[in-house]
Amino acid sequence: MPAAHAAPGTSCTGSTVHGSAVQDGSTWRAYRGTRELWSGSDMLTAIQRAVDGLDAGRTSKQRVVVNGSGTMSANARITLPSHTAFESCGTIHVSGSGSGNVAGIYMRGVRDIEVARLAMTGTPVYGIFARNVDDLRLRDVDMRLSGGGIGIRVDNHGDRSRFARNISIDRAYVSGAGSHAVETYGVDGFTLGTLTARDVRESGLLLNQTINARVGTVDAVNVAAGTGYAAFRIANRAGRVGSSYPTNIEVGTVRASGGGRGIFCVSESGGLRVNRVELTNTGNNPVLIENCTNVSLATTSGTVSRGDVRLAERAEFPGNRDITLQNLTLANGARIVENPCADNLVIRNVSGPVQRC
Repeated sequence: MPAAHAAPGTSCTGSTVHGSAVQDGSTWRAYRGTRELWSGSDMLTAIQRAVDGLDAGRTSKQRVVVNGSGTMSANARITLPSHTAFESCGTIHVSGSGSGNVAGIYMRGVRDIEVARLAMTGTPVYGIFARNVDDLRLRDVDMRLSGGGIGIRVDNHGDRSRFARNISIDRAYVSGAGSHAVETYGVDGFTLGTLTARDVRESGLLLNQTINARVGTVDAVNVAAGTGYAAFRIANRAGRVGSSYPTNIEVGTVRASGGGRGIFCVSESGGLRVNRVELTNTGNNPVLIENCTNVSLATTSGTVSRGDVRLAERAEFPGNRDITLQNLTLANGARIVENPCADNLVIRNVSGPVQRC
């Protein structure tokens, strides 16, 4: 008797499913509703056929679910069009190497996308790559990588005349990435609940030219070791709105241990407030503020163990201005070092050595 066909997919988040890619032993099947669209041995083809089988020209989200686990090449990608929700109830493993804008999940020039659940392993160039995308929500992302490049990147580099808008990540866990865990560039309106970064080579969370951001917690262990990056870094005029720096990047907690820097503000960035700071045994300055405006650290509380909380500048940019360091406990040789002088530096309620210019 021939083996029974796998049933059309069911959601692992309790949502209505419109299309599915279902593993049936060594066979993958793509469905639109209960109608089978394709069958074969390749997971990637089944997923893309299921996505492409959703209603053309739709104006509201339809959902594709992946029931099963399989492997795709790092030189390929799953492409999501506008008004698509995607969830994977298994694990997608990315193997080999790739180049260019290839990604486990890829989006460009689209809107209204949701990745409800994604578990990924392997070596993707990008785990998730979104370029010039509006209204993107990543709900539950778990990437346990073994190299490759960036876990999640959102940018506007297809058309830099406008920001990508309304990007949110509920929860992301990224380990083993060969570059950053999460990076944005050219985003207006970014929300992140919790990022957990482990053994990531470059930044945990890197915000480039990003404004109006709200971040709950960045929790990093052994991130950015031996690099110029940090557990949490803002750069390239992040926080600059027009020609000013109103407080518009707000972070609840930055927690970092081991690795490289904990917090790094650089290259005409600012408008930043971090409420709680917990930095332990980080390398290459636990905090570096370089050519930034309107930065306030530890508005609620902060501890820094070992290293210099350093204020510095490069000659090609305006120097630091309107910096507040407060409510900090400096331990195990940690100190604040200002060199050269910042314009309007406020230091208050700090326990530990302070070296002014």
